[in-house]
Amino acid sequence: MPHLPDVVLWSVPAFVLLTVVEVVSYRLHPDDEAEGYAAKDAATSVGMGLGSLVFDALWKIPIVAVYTALYELTPLRVPVLWWTLPLMLLAQDFCYYWSHRGHHVVRILWACHVVHHSSRKFNFTTALRQPWTTWTVWPFYVPMILLGVHPAAVAFCSGTNLVYQFWVHTERVGKLPRPFEYVLNTPSHHRVHHASQGGYLDRNFGGILIVWDRLFGSFVPEGERPVYGLTKNIDTYNPLQVATHEYAAIARDLKAAASWRERAGRIFRGPGWQPGRNQQAAGAPAAVPERVA
Repeated sequence: MPHLPDVVLWSVPAFVLLTVVEVVSYRLHPDDEAEGYAAKDAATSVGMGLGSLVFDALWKIPIVAVYTALYELTPLRVPVLWWTLPLMLLAQDFCYYWSHRGHHVVRILWACHVVHHSSRKFNFTTALRQPWTTWTVWPFYVPMILLGVHPAAVAFCSGTNLVYQFWVHTERVGKLPRPFEYVLNTPSHHRVHHASQGGYLDRNFGGILIVWDRLFGSFVPEGERPVYGLTKNIDTYNPLQVATHEYAAIARDLKAAASWRERAGRIFRGPGWQPGRNQQAAGAPAAVPERVA
């Protein structure tokens, strides 16, 4: 197959430049309502991002092995051509939607993704606050491999999706013209996703496209100003604690659980699940139960 570039690596200079521009914009034109930047928070986000590069390299070894084995087993092959690559990007974005949604509604998956939501700021460095346990993501892309998409093409599409999502982590861009807002994930839509208000929780999971949220009932437009962070914030800038705090909370809950049924619920039900409490289905219009971080 043709060589596909590492789009994340090639985008690093753009990440740095956009972050500098955003910081300068806050210095020149302060916004009392915007969250802006805080030195410790930004440093933690950058540190989490650098750490994720190291841990992702380790997780890729077994994941690539599994993907390669599955790819060799399937008789299907999708060539990388000018017209198949957009279809692969579309398929990857669809799989990303379900991966992202699953990482919000299953607690053991949320323990990975909670890292990205742990900042009470919303700026370009927030996009860099990535988890160190991304081994939970790979099963969602198995259908692409089984359909004959080469693992390297899946990696390229995932990188492209990640690069796109960098620019939506900002308060300096308002709402775009309606056609863009209807189809694409935008800063306005993603601000909703990072908000901690009940009506905004577990909404707008799209990566590049927001149409998946519109189709599957998880879309909410931006209305009241978002309050960023978790429903119960962790108040730490220690990268190790940021990376592992929800796993530690799960371990404490499992130790205190009264039955195996409760233990299963603590792992596989929603982040706010409590024994005996009826949980609202994901994507329903009513308020979502509190996530305990």
